[in-house]
Amino acid sequence: MRIHVQNPANDPEFSITEAQWRAAIARSPDMAGLQVSFASDDPGFAAALPEAEVLLTWVRPLRQRFPVGALPGVAPKLKVIACTSAGVDSAAPFDWLPDSVALLNNRGTHAEKAGEFAIMALLMLQTHMPAFADQQRRGEWKPLFASTLAGRRVVIVGLGSLGGGVARRAKQFGMTVVGVRHGSEPHPDCDETHPNEALDALLPTADFLVLACPLTDRTRNLLSRERIGLLPRGARLVNIARGAVWDQDAVCDALDSGHLGGCVTDVAVPEPLPADHRLWRTPGMIVTPHVSADDRERYNDRTLDILFDNLRALRDGRPMPNRVDPSKGY
Repeated sequence: MRIHVQNPANDPEFSITEAQWRAAIARSPDMAGLQVSFASDDPGFAAALPEAEVLLTWVRPLRQRFPVGALPGVAPKLKVIACTSAGVDSAAPFDWLPDSVALLNNRGTHAEKAGEFAIMALLMLQTHMPAFADQQRRGEWKPLFASTLAGRRVVIVGLGSLGGGVARRAKQFGMTVVGVRHGSEPHPDCDETHPNEALDALLPTADFLVLACPLTDRTRNLLSRERIGLLPRGARLVNIARGAVWDQDAVCDALDSGHLGGCVTDVAVPEPLPADHRLWRTPGMIVTPHVSADDRERYNDRTLDILFDNLRALRDGRPMPNRVDPSKGY
């Protein structure tokens, strides 16, 4: 089987190297027969496509590279497109994707890092760190005391690799963990799980709300101005999902009014966030530049291991665990 790795141009941080490929083969010797090519430019991409059976690539340019109906002509042997990100919303709608080609996401790569980031954010919010940061900029010494996270109720929207990682860490800190997901199946790290339709009833009970869901048509503006109003006064908010899953201005308004007690967001609309954007200067808001789930030292190794797990499933006639359902968007 021929694999082509199309790295993003000018991104040495997360470009998959030949050395990383060799190390992955050493971990998975049953994959030693794979033929691989690498490129980071358009000529290299065009040259590899006619023979490629599997394409491992950054998700963002897929719709631009493959107009509707074009894929079978430029890549006649292609069976699998594997994306190096968990979210594939930037490739939607999926009218460009033939039924004969499986689209894979990178779900599973982010759980550990996302869980650590989110528990850091919850600890920061519980200990008033956004308020202390505001006070520091004003040169103001004003003690604010806090209790521990134990016993606090956190509602986590989305229980994939991101939300599942958050739930595990929150449980370790003694929090009451409430998961909201597509369906109500139990989760090993949640005290309760509820379907998405129960969100309105759960928001008034939340000390903390963590958004960790994929961006789809169903989740766009999920946390609307009206739903922010359902949160109890002083509730705190973490967003490691996508900027478009909430009403960003409504969040800022709720912080300004004191309705929300603090917020940490790793995502925004737009990205990169302009220097004069309101989000930077809203009191009680901590902004990070979309880094919550990416472990630079381990990301590519895990990406290749996940790809090989899916190729084994394809070889053995089993469902590929990371296959995206285009009708759901994840």
